[in-house]
Amino acid sequence: MPYLGGEETVRELRRALSNPNVQSDPLRYRNTILKVIRTMSQGVDVSGLFSEMVKACATVDVVQKKLVYVFLCSYATLNPELSLLVINTLRKDCQDPNPMVRSLALRNMTNLRLPSLVEYVEQPLTAGLRDRAACVRRVAVLGWAKLHNLHPSSEIDAAVVNELYSLLRDPDPVVMVNCLRALEEILKEEGGIAINKPITHHLLNRLKECDIWGQSEVLRVLQRYRPQSEDELFDILSLLDSFLVSPHPPVMAATLSLFLSISSNLPVISLAALERVSGPLLAACGSGSREMRFAAVCHIQLLLRSVPGLLGPHYKRFFCGYAEPAYIKERKMQVLVELVNDENVAMILDELKGYCTDVNTDTAQAAISAIGRIGRSYSDRCLQILTGLLGLKQDHITSAVVQTMRDLVWVCPQCSDTVCLALDGCEETLQDIQGRQALLWLLGVYGERISTAPYTLEVLIDRVRSEASLGIKMELLTATMRLFLCRPAETQDMLGRLLHYCIEEETDMCVRDQALLYYRLLHCGIEKTREVLQGRRSDPSLGVLIGRPAKPVSQWARCFNTLEPLSQGAVEAESDSRGSPEHVTYNSKPNADLSDTLSCSHIEEVHSGAEKIEEVDCAWIEECVRCPAVLHCSPQSLQAAMQLVNIQTLAFTPQQMLPWRVYLYTHTQRSHSMDAPNTTLILGELLCTGEANQKSGVKKGTADSEAGAEGKEDQLVRKEMDATADRLRVSEDGQEEEEGIKVILNQQPKDDDALRQFLTILITVLNTLSSEKD
Repeated sequence: MPYLGGEETVRELRRALSNPNVQSDPLRYRNTILKVIRTMSQGVDVSGLFSEMVKACATVDVVQKKLVYVFLCSYATLNPELSLLVINTLRKDCQDPNPMVRSLALRNMTNLRLPSLVEYVEQPLTAGLRDRAACVRRVAVLGWAKLHNLHPSSEIDAAVVNELYSLLRDPDPVVMVNCLRALEEILKEEGGIAINKPITHHLLNRLKECDIWGQSEVLRVLQRYRPQSEDELFDILSLLDSFLVSPHPPVMAATLSLFLSISSNLPVISLAALERVSGPLLAACGSGSREMRFAAVCHIQLLLRSVPGLLGPHYKRFFCGYAEPAYIKERKMQVLVELVNDENVAMILDELKGYCTDVNTDTAQAAISAIGRIGRSYSDRCLQILTGLLGLKQDHITSAVVQTMRDLVWVCPQCSDTVCLALDGCEETLQDIQGRQALLWLLGVYGERISTAPYTLEVLIDRVRSEASLGIKMELLTATMRLFLCRPAETQDMLGRLLHYCIEEETDMCVRDQALLYYRLLHCGIEKTREVLQGRRSDPSLGVLIGRPAKPVSQWARCFNTLEPLSQGAVEAESDSRGSPEHVTYNSKPNADLSDTLSCSHIEEVHSGAEKIEEVDCAWIEECVRCPAVLHCSPQSLQAAMQLVNIQTLAFTPQQMLPWRVYLYTHTQRSHSMDAPNTTLILGELLCTGEANQKSGVKKGTADSEAGAEGKEDQLVRKEMDATADRLRVSEDGQEEEEGIKVILNQQPKDDDALRQFLTILITVLNTLSSEKD
């Protein structure tokens, strides 16, 4: 018989199955059926043999029954009429003395998945729930869940549901766990199985009898239960204590998730549980399964949000193996960045330096980005490594290094001198769009310190007609304009040629409009142009804002032991498509993950003086913050500080101008967004009117004569400015108080947790800037 003969093979098999001589020999008949199954597995359509295989299921040979049932379940939907012929045989097998035959018949009766057969299946399944053999009860319980999936709109009889509830106390642990799964499926619209105190205690007492996956299922279901007293809570935690250090990662993860769920109001217990599971999680990081290692590393990242130094002594466990896939290496490097301290920084940097020349370009660029994030705290060591990598003259390495240096000088301006010296000659190697955009931004911002900046830009301007990237053209426009402001003699001619091309010949409207904007801005004067283009600069005083503080466990507990940590975007994803950090949203950086910060399930009370008015799907909140020195911060410093925590500024008034206003906005992840939009928009206004100072000045002014009123008004204005500069407000009783900043926030759609956490972070940033100015 041919191996893959198509129709000819099916005819040969039909003749063999219909041959009386073959049917009379049980061994030959079974081997023929085995050939049918083998041919089916090879992709040949053997549905034409359905009637012959139906006849073959009437046998006492258990092996032959299994083979025939595999065939029938595969082709039953293509032959619904002939499938009715199998029902009588299956119902007869459900009464067989052999429990294996009974369970096999029940399983395949539900696996046929034919709505027309439901009425024939219900009675055997009901009888199977009361069968004396545990293997039959296991199949019957899951069979009711399959029936519900087949007819989700029909309701299961209440007597069957009560029977399944009673089987939760079945002596067989697999039957108990199957009942949990079946009830979860059947009662899905009602919120799943009802977990009360007797059921909870029964499941906990029998937890040791279950296998690994049974324990995980029971622990997952128990997360819905809330202990009624503190004594009951600690009794449950005592029963679960041994499972917290289980050598099986699924059981350990499910136990920790249950710990965090029922002890959400006891942060000390939650932190103690995190410390206990560090050992099993580290063991899972060394698992032979790549999937297990990846899941363990992703969940360790969650733990480090609340206990940053938890695994500090074990940082070597996160060194990457040569044969590990790139996605595991990248996550391990993210963990290494979190574990850096004064003792291990040299060892970790040396390890990351080795990854920078990995054959996988994604791994190499991820390592360079990790070194850049460490450079925010250890800039000298990291810059030495990054500068050395530029000497390799490889495109992907040079591109990643330039992008990393750009982001580093934006946060740490004190590194700008070293970066400017290192950029000489790297334009010859750069071919990547993102790397060239980063280089152009550096040439524009720090062009006065780079001697070759005009010549580099001139080469690019001469080739602008052949440039395909619109991002490069727009960044080139901005860089040339900025360089013109500090080195006009060298840049004037090339700027004219670039503006002429972009306005007269460029077909893209974005590039043309930007060129027109710069052209008209130049007509307003150099000072005005400098004010617009050189306004955005980072500030050395922002160093205190770098570094992620420990977050409450409640912010991420709900996503532990789920797929969410695995599907979250890579933490180190920096700017992928935009060349300027002025346009980069920092929501993916570990030190500025405001979305994660705002995504919490526990409401933290901020200031008791807050007034809040809530509507149907929006919220409004007003708060007064005592941080007068913020008025003396430059708009650029304030804007950069806000961007570090992913808060974007829309507009702001000049420094020390009254009334002083700043308009902000951000998008945050919603805390509870099962059926609602995933994000919420927050609009904010910072306002300082100086009304108290004005009242004080008016009182003093009216005491003088009316002569020289105009001079008095000028004097009042000066007094108001002086009062603002002194950050004092004179109250009616003569005592001095600090000037306050009014914070007004509007949010839609409403999310109390995100709004209050946003207010807390905003107040922290303002107080930090105010303390530095003091």
